[in-house]
Amino acid sequence: MSSSSSSSSSVKKSAQSALNRFKMEVAGELGIPEYDSIDKGNLSSRENGSVGGNMTKKMVAFAEQAMSQGQGSSVNSSARTVFPRS
Repeated sequence: MSSSSSSSSSVKKSAQSALNRFKMEVAGELGIPEYDSIDKGNLSSRENGSVGGNMTKKMVAFAEQAMSQGQGSSVNSSARTVFPRS
């Protein structure tokens, strides 16, 4: 495995871990404790969707705030956007 590939894998694991912690935080704020260990099939679509929807709202708000404070370049470089090929 190349150094670049190993580094990329490490970054992906770190990002996944951060997103999981963020998901648990948002679920807790919505009154869904221990979201990581419960059967998601026992929750309504609205409850499950609220977790992801609120995560998105918070991430957009964070990016907007960073950009308004002149930190747009750090927001732009923090996540690569992939556009589908037509």
